[in-house]
Amino acid sequence: MSQEGVGVDLETSLGYLLKEASSALRTAMEEVLRPLGMSVTHYSCLELLAQRPGLSNSELARGAFVTRQTMNVLLQALERDGYVTRPAEAPVGKALPTRLTPRGRRSLEKASAAVRSVEARMLAGLSETEQSEVFRVLRRMIHSLRDDNEGA
Repeated sequence: MSQEGVGVDLETSLGYLLKEASSALRTAMEEVLRPLGMSVTHYSCLELLAQRPGLSNSELARGAFVTRQTMNVLLQALERDGYVTRPAEAPVGKALPTRLTPRGRRSLEKASAAVRSVEARMLAGLSETEQSEVFRVLRRMIHSLRDDNEGA
């Protein structure tokens, strides 16, 4: 039975290839983070907080590509385990700004080193010029898709 005209050719589908790369990256990251007692989402949350202290649950969820409910459960666990602090009451509105604790920062340092090793492995076969081009092209693709969505 012929596959002509049905779906997309997975061998030449950019979307499929990007998803496969994303899946391989996530698997490799999970492998190096697991011994540190972390998941990719846990790491993403800590990294976001280190770079943007005081983010709300909703902002963290968007940045880590998870639902607000998932992030809320994670934040409760991180707070219970001493990685983050949140005020008992929102200083303004309803958002509870979250901050890393010293324990969270120490844990993040180890995790960041592990994640950098995965990214270095992923880029190892590319020259510096090719690496720069990959970043440039990916940013343009993201920009193009976001621009198209905003105009719709």
